[in-house]
Order: sequence, then C-alpha cells, then structure tokens
Amino acid sequence: MTTEIRWGVVGPGRIAEQVVEDFSVVNGARAVAVASRSLDRARDFASRHGLERSYGSYAEVIADPEVDVLYVATPHPQHAAIARAAIEAGKALLVEKSFTATSAGAIEVVDLARQHGVFVMEAMWTRFQPAVVALRELIADGAIGKVRSVQADLGVQREFDPEDRLFSHELGGGALLDLGVYVVSFAQMLLGSPDTVSAVGSQFPTGVDAEASLLLGYADGRSAALMTSLRNALPGQARVFGTQGWIDVLPRFHHPQTFVLHRGDAEPETISRPQLGSGYAHELFEVTECLQAGRTESTVMPLADTLAVQAVLQQAAEQLGVHHAEAPVDL
Repeated sequence: MTTEIRWGVVGPGRIAEQVVEDFSVVNGARAVAVASRSLDRARDFASRHGLERSYGSYAEVIADPEVDVLYVATPHPQHAAIARAAIEAGKALLVEKSFTATSAGAIEVVDLARQHGVFVMEAMWTRFQPAVVALRELIADGAIGKVRSVQADLGVQREFDPEDRLFSHELGGGALLDLGVYVVSFAQMLLGSPDTVSAVGSQFPTGVDAEASLLLGYADGRSAALMTSLRNALPGQARVFGTQGWIDVLPRFHHPQTFVLHRGDAEPETISRPQLGSGYAHELFEVTECLQAGRTESTVMPLADTLAVQAVLQQAAEQLGVHHAEAPVDL
C-alpha cells in the first residue's frame, strides 16, 4: 500500500458526485479513476472531477494496479457481486449504504473480506459526523445515564415514477434500503442488535416499500421507534432517552451539525460540531487512516454492525411483503 491512498469510483451517480468533491479536504487520499458501464458517462465524470482514468466496465477499475480502494455507489442489489470481485482482487472497499440488498449478501461479502484480510466498510457517514462523535462521547461518559430508548425518523415525498430507481424492485428501491438504513443504523449504534423487530407500512404499485414504522425491542425493555418514508416528508430528527436525561439531535439527524443535551434540572445545552466539506470527508478520513495503518476493519463502523443493520432491514421488509434479491452483475 502506498502512503497516498488512491481511490476508484464504481458507479458515477448522484451520491458519487457529492462524495468525490470532499477528497479536496482529505489529506493522503486522492480519487484517480472512475468506472461505469457507460464509458461516455465515466469520461464525463472524470473530466468534471479531475480524475486521471475512466473505464467502461467495472472489471477494468478492479484490475487497475494503481487503485488501492474502491468506493462502490451502484444500486444496492449490485453491491455484493462487485464487492466479491473486488475482494478477490485484493481491493479495499467503501460500500454505500445499504451495504447489500439482503442479509445473506452482506454475510457473504463480510465472510469473504475476513477470509482474504481485505478492508471493507459500509459508507454510513452518519457515524463519522463530528456532532455524532461528540454525542457518543457524552453518552459514554454518562451524560444522560443509561440509554433506554431511541426515536428517529427520515422521510421525503417523492412522486411515484415506475421508471425511477427508487421505485424499482429490481434496483433495490423502497424507503427501507435508501432511508430506513439511517434510522436503523442510528438505533443499532446506541442500543445494539434488537431481539425483536415489528414493522408496519405500505407498498408502491411496483412492490417496493413506500413507508415503514419499526419498533425494535430488547429483552431488557429497551426500545427504538423508527419511521421512514418515500410517501411523505418527515422532520429527520432523532431523540435519545437515558435514565438521567435525553438528547435531541436536530434535523437532519443523519448528518447533523447540532444537538441539545437535557439533563436533570440544568438548562438545555446546545452543542454544535460542523462538518468538513459536505460531510463525506469524515468517512473518507476513516478509510484512508485504516488503510495506512494496515487495519482490515473500522472500529467506528464495524462489519458486525453492518450485518446487524442488514438483518433488521430484511426482517422489516419481509414483514411488509417485500423480498429483495442480489443481482448478478456483468463486470
């Protein structure tokens, strides 16, 4: 591994457009290549973002010896196949959330990464936001006592369009995999893996979930009440309840700048921690530092947590009558 970590982008879509801009504030890392199944699209992305190489297939960037780590931002059902090929080639990975379309797909990727000793991390940028880091530190220090419950919601209103990826079953559409992953991961981060998952919601005509309300239950009485939707907008706020106070994470909680600490009879304390760049820089820092240190896993976003979140998402989806599948990919 070189001192400078060289990145390749797989899938130059909307989210990749935003992520790649943040390399400008990440020391020791540089995006050098992009791959799309459309060479014209890859060339356009490379030209606009100053990348050195563009490829018209995923196999080419996976085989590029001057790429150390791949950022995978294709539709969810394609993640597993691309990740498997990259791991076999020894490429480190940052895989967009949701990590895969199914729990089985996630387990397969994680097992393969551990077998080959290759670094893999889910791109859950929330966990690396400075405000969330500060929140976790306060909770670990006992600022609100022991956490007993979490509430979180994240939703947007989208007009139904069967041609849009968000509403396509084949492309892993639906509220849970796109937005629900945030509320589930936030709750799992603070409460661990639940003992029970209960979900209610509705579907769009294409068979993907339009909205979902989840209740995560724990054997000791702790709980999480979570909402996600593509049918209607939601505030995007979170609240963490402890035995000695609570914390309000101001919208939008998945990349917050500010939270408010309430404890005892003290006045509420507003705490702000701005992000660098657009906020994606912090997960890029983590991957870069892990690779430079020779680690194969992040302690902030460990693979065990990714597997736990995928299991909850799948249970919730199946309760709503939605059954996702991994897709074969022509690399």
